[in-house]
Amino acid sequence: MSVMTIRVDRDLKREIEKAALRSGRSSSAFVRDAVRRQLALDRLDGLRRRIMPFAESRGYLTDEDVFRDVS
Repeated sequence: MSVMTIRVDRDLKREIEKAALRSGRSSSAFVRDAVRRQLALDRLDGLRRRIMPFAESRGYLTDEDVFRDVS
């Protein structure tokens, strides 16, 4: 594994440490998981932006439109 140093303010550090303790993980593991989740959300958002023009051209304007057809 490689090391990356980030700077956070004191309050955020305290919040991370408390959340990590509650979850039973180290602060490093907690932050790694949070970053992975954020990266996955960013990828999903990018995919959604790319497919929206195709979906809209076929009448899928909302999540409800999709759920209607897949349910």
